Amino acid sequence: MKLRNEMKIWMLGVSIAASVSLQAQDSAIHRFSLQQAVDYGLKNNVQVKNTLLDVQLQEQTNKDITSAAYPQINGSGSFTYNVKIPVSLIPGDFFGQPGTFVPLKFGVKYNATGGITLDQLLFDGQVFVGLQARKTSIDFQQKNVEVTEEMIKANIHKIYYQLVVSKTQIELLDANIARLEKLSHDTREIYKNGFAEKIDVDRVSVQLANVQTEKVKALNQISNGYFGLKLLMGMPIKDSLVLTDEISYDKVKEGLLDGSAFQYGDRKEYQYAELGIKLYQYNIKRYKLSKIPTLNLSGYYNKNAQRTDFDFFKGGQPWYDISAFTLRVNIPIFHGFATRAKIEGAKLELQKSINQRENLKLSIDNEIETAKNNFQSAIATLDFQKKNMELAETVYNQSKKKYEAGTGSQIEISNAETDLKTAQTNYINALYDATISRVDYLKAVGKL
Repeated sequence: MKLRNEMKIWMLGVSIAASVSLQAQDSAIHRFSLQQAVDYGLKNNVQVKNTLLDVQLQEQTNKDITSAAYPQINGSGSFTYNVKIPVSLIPGDFFGQPGTFVPLKFGVKYNATGGITLDQLLFDGQVFVGLQARKTSIDFQQKNVEVTEEMIKANIHKIYYQLVVSKTQIELLDANIARLEKLSHDTREIYKNGFAEKIDVDRVSVQLANVQTEKVKALNQISNGYFGLKLLMGMPIKDSLVLTDEISYDKVKEGLLDGSAFQYGDRKEYQYAELGIKLYQYNIKRYKLSKIPTLNLSGYYNKNAQRTDFDFFKGGQPWYDISAFTLRVNIPIFHGFATRAKIEGAKLELQKSINQRENLKLSIDNEIETAKNNFQSAIATLDFQKKNMELAETVYNQSKKKYEAGTGSQIEISNAETDLKTAQTNYINALYDATISRVDYLKAVGKL
């Protein structure tokens, strides 16, 4: 059974190595520290990319708003062919024919006009508010980028550390396999000498097979974890990723932060909410200024020609100039209370935004205290599980020595080995929980 299990693991290793060798021919290998993984993710994650595009979209929107303050210049041209020239009736008195009407045609067969028009907004309160709000709009979208980056950063931290902790898990499994392989060898030798039963040999073989199977499952879970991290980072799945940072009992506990100096402004989400309130204030101001007059200047310059024959492009024929300027004032008087309704609606939206900000404060307070409690509890659990694992290893070693000396039983050493595996599993879980709790705490106080 031992040989069969070793062959399975060897074949699995060969298969993985062959797969890696084939993929390496057309894929990259990345050796990343945590910070390098975060930097790569912030550059390639699709959510971050889209929020950056939102910033560019806002920039284009701002340009559209700005265009309203610039002169609007247009060119135009028209050509008219009068198939039938209009006829007007003129009193015959003008022609010595009293009491009658004489039909006369007024106009020419061909008419052409070409020119340019200019419109310049001189004053419009809504446009000027839009111009004032441009920077805040960009800041709002930029802050959304930072909020998204913070979320991606936290998730990368968690998955990265989970995979780093899994290294310790594999190391413990390898140690258990080596320990059971030695125990299996020793038990076989004791059996050969007649001091153990065949069932003792089989029991150790079963335990060894279980641990080897557990390792295969753990490796599969770790592999899937790497796929998830690559997806989060925006890395091609075919690329190889090697994590270079380590996590340890001491590293989890070092550099603990004091949350007493925390301010709400340390959180990106709070900064984002503040900018949202500022934009709603601009919205109210915009509707209020829509109640005051607007001033606009317009002008045009045209060239006009009339012909009885189509000879517009022949020299010597006159084109007549037509031009004018108009200064227009629009004074809002009554619009069915629409403007008032818009102002009141904008005020309600502002109040909703303020309420959300105040609720965010409560949420942040809760998040900090919960993260702090979880972190303290996780550290206490980690301390306990570390001591428990060390104690279980001591018990196992003592049981093994008693068994080898002939004063202990196989059941006793099997129980000790089971307790050691349980203690190791609990320690791995506690190490991961403490690591994640640390990340949550740092994120909660805006220090991640």
